[in-house]
Amino acid sequence: MSDTAGHGAAELIPVLAAKVVEITGFPKELRTECDAIRQKYETPRSALMPILWLFQGRYGYVSQEMERVIADYLEIPVIWVRETTTFYTMYNKRPVGTYHVQVCGNLSCVLCGAKETIAMVEEELGIRVGGTTGDGRFTLSVVQCLAACEQAPMMQINDRYYGPLDRAKVREIFGGLP
Repeated sequence: MSDTAGHGAAELIPVLAAKVVEITGFPKELRTECDAIRQKYETPRSALMPILWLFQGRYGYVSQEMERVIADYLEIPVIWVRETTTFYTMYNKRPVGTYHVQVCGNLSCVLCGAKETIAMVEEELGIRVGGTTGDGRFTLSVVQCLAACEQAPMMQINDRYYGPLDRAKVREIFGGLP
C-alpha cells in the first residue's frame, strides 16, 4: 500500500494519546530547548511556531494556558499566540487520540467526494467529527486544506497523507494501523 508520503500505514508511528495537562508556569523540562530555539532568532516572535511545536510534541496539544505561558516567555501579546494556533491546523487545541484523523473538507476534496469520505470514516471509527473513540485511539477532525488536491478526497493521520480515498482504501488504512 502507498500514500502520498510514500510510506505504508503499518509504518505510521503512533503518538501517545494526549491527556489534559495542567500547567501553572513555564515547564522546567522545556526551558533549555525553548531557550535554544529562542536564541536562533533575532526577534522573540519568530521563535513562536517552533516553540508551539515543541509544546505540542511534549503534551499532544496546546491549551489556552500553554498559549499564555508561551506568550509570557516570548514577551509577546497572547493574541499573537492564539492567532497562530487557530490559523494552523497542525496545532491541536485540545487533547486528541493516538491517531488524529483529519479529513480535508476544502473545495477540491468536496467536489471529489469528501462528504462521503467523512461519512465513511465516521462509520468505520464509530464516532462523529470532533469526537474521540472511547479507547482514546482515534480523534476525527475536518480541516480546510491538506495541500494535495491531486489526491482528493484525502486525509491525514498524524504525519502521513492518504488519498485518493474510497471505502476499500479507508478500511485498508485503518486495518493496517498498529
